[in-house]
Amino acid sequence: AGGVPVVIPMTTDDRQIDAILNVIDALIMTGGEDIAPLKYFGEEPHPNLGEVVPARDAFDIKLIRKAVEKGIPVLGICRGVQVMNVAFGGTLYQDIPTQLPTYAIQHSQDAPGSEGTHSITIDKNSELYKRVGKENIAVNSFHHQAVKDVAPGFKATAKSKDGCIEAIEMVKNPKVWGVQFHPEHLVNGDNAENFIGIFKALLQ
Repeated sequence: AGGVPVVIPMTTDDRQIDAILNVIDALIMTGGEDIAPLKYFGEEPHPNLGEVVPARDAFDIKLIRKAVEKGIPVLGICRGVQVMNVAFGGTLYQDIPTQLPTYAIQHSQDAPGSEGTHSITIDKNSELYKRVGKENIAVNSFHHQAVKDVAPGFKATAKSKDGCIEAIEMVKNPKVWGVQFHPEHLVNGDNAENFIGIFKALLQ
């Protein structure tokens, strides 16, 4: 999409984070491990909770809060949207198959990441719809956790057919939003022209 990616070193040093945020134009919070539930949204760990990296949790949450405070555009992807939700007071399903009451479709696919394997419905009054240009589209899926209670000041803007939240955005700041799927892989698939718009918009 024309951007230059910069990998940010993991740190909780405020001076280093401020220095990093002073030289980037936008921030992408990427996929990764599960988030520690007891510390960040007050729940005991579910038996199916996966790997947790405390240092990354602390870094990601501090980084995203500071970025939003500075007015930097933020895109959350997979874990990134979950961190976004938790950082501002939301909760997660720690394990979709056992906790989502309406669970009915596969959320962790075996197909390549460039393939959309389940459909989502997108709110037409959302940042995601502006970028993708479709109300219904197939996305990939590589997660067993998901947004449960949406953080105050945010709204859900896309869902799968079984009710799993697939996108959220900050109500009063359209530059801060995220998706549960992986558009960085979908840009190599059949609907590449739809998903590249997500990254073009971030750069604009």
